[in-house]
Amino acid sequence: MKITEHNVETGEIIEREMTTDEVKAMQSEKATLEAHLAELAAKETARQSALDKLAALGLTPEEIAALS
Repeated sequence: MKITEHNVETGEIIEREMTTDEVKAMQSEKATLEAHLAELAAKETARQSALDKLAALGLTPEEIAALS
């Protein structure tokens, strides 16, 4: 995987391979992001399930909104 470094003072652009540490850091950050996104999706699924159950009990959208 390559990294592009742009020195804004000199205008020099260098393209180089990522170091092992940079690859590990990127993979770690990617795993953290994926876990966070999965957590958010699970919370949204649980929220929507709760809203659906309230609607099934006969609550109006206004009543459900008042509970949120």
